[in-house]
Amino acid sequence: MIRIFRHYISRAYLWLLIIEFWIFFAAMYFGSDARFLFTESWYTKEDITLASIIFSIVLTLSCSALGLYRRTLSWEDYNLMARVCVSFLVTIFAVVTIYYFLHEFLLARGVLGYAVVFAFVGMMVTRFLFYRLVNLEQLKRRVLVIGSGKRAHKLININDSFIHKGFKIVGFVALPDEISVVDKNQLINLDKNINEIAEEFNVDEIVIALDDKRRVMPVEELLDCKMSGMTIMDMMIFYEREQGIISLEDVYPSWLVFCDGFAQGGLRAVEKRTFDLIASLILFIVAWPLMLLTTLAIFLEGGFKGPIFYRQVRVGENNKNFSVIKFRSMRTDAEKNGVQWAQKQDSRVTRVGNIIRKYRIDELPQIFNVINGQMSFVGPRPERPEFVQDFNKKIPYYTERHRVKPGITGWAQLCYPYGADENDTIQKLQYDLYYVKNYSMFLDLSIMLNTVEVVLWGKGAR
Repeated sequence: MIRIFRHYISRAYLWLLIIEFWIFFAAMYFGSDARFLFTESWYTKEDITLASIIFSIVLTLSCSALGLYRRTLSWEDYNLMARVCVSFLVTIFAVVTIYYFLHEFLLARGVLGYAVVFAFVGMMVTRFLFYRLVNLEQLKRRVLVIGSGKRAHKLININDSFIHKGFKIVGFVALPDEISVVDKNQLINLDKNINEIAEEFNVDEIVIALDDKRRVMPVEELLDCKMSGMTIMDMMIFYEREQGIISLEDVYPSWLVFCDGFAQGGLRAVEKRTFDLIASLILFIVAWPLMLLTTLAIFLEGGFKGPIFYRQVRVGENNKNFSVIKFRSMRTDAEKNGVQWAQKQDSRVTRVGNIIRKYRIDELPQIFNVINGQMSFVGPRPERPEFVQDFNKKIPYYTERHRVKPGITGWAQLCYPYGADENDTIQKLQYDLYYVKNYSMFLDLSIMLNTVEVVLWGKGAR
């Protein structure tokens, strides 16, 4: 893993992105040679180099937006061919549009055709080799866990669902008098120095995972390992790095006090506000025809009656209430029996509502909340005061998510499906706290790019 602006990126997927970028570049560059194999090309080297740069940048961004470089991608929701095909279709449309505006450089259809074929074949070969090599035991980080209780046991399956498993647990060291729940075959007897154990198992990292934080640890032995070049971390950092969350089961006040991050205000606030305004205006310019069609569809379905927009009170920054604006996707009497969560196949949702909720079109009017300064483009999902009041009492650190403005999209919306109960809220809070802790412009741009995947695949929509 590599940390860029406090956000963790998989080295394996970063190298995959770089390699495929150059494959895409070469596909366009040599696509021109293939097109003009028997005739003289009318393009200069500068022309085809510019075309290759544009093609590789657009296709790489398109693949990124479709989640093809997401480290938390699992085989269950991978759909490689579907994602790749959509990426190429988006790229062809975007590239043709860009070339159209470059009036002095009109790319022949044959060149683009060759480029697409070469890029597709190159990508498939690269992906085949990547999935064969990336999970080789020799390339995984070897992790030794100090502890063998419930918290340590949770680490066993932490990345089982991921396509790329970046680490392997070589064993668990049980401290004296510790109640072990880990399989005996995975236990390592503490009959020698921890540094000797680490050398014997060729360990890269040591994770401290003790159920009782007051337990005396072999500090001198761990210090010896640290000075020998091994990475030592607690479970909080391990979860933050591997899953992009702040683990609520393991967090404690002193960790929050002394950890890095959670910086707010000052230049960051100006930077984020500027970003919000620019992003919102761009989205409005692009999406206004779709918003107009949605308005017409809601109006027609309602028989020219009923409101187009739906205003609902939500909790914003510093626990201040505001009215969020959305396209109405439910019947006008949806809450005649009181406030309630949206459910799967909710009977209150209209036919138009089903479509606009699936593709998050109902969220588009929140652009005006962003322009008014009540919301940010990226941030935690705003919740209703009735729910927030209850969550503040039951869920530790829930109030911390209101340190920043709520967003149209966010890290939790990207990584976790729609929350429909208290347990889902706890899971999403872990992602929200990660975002609040590690906010940067780089993370915002990454979330915005990957929101395309959420919209096209209808992830978490209800």
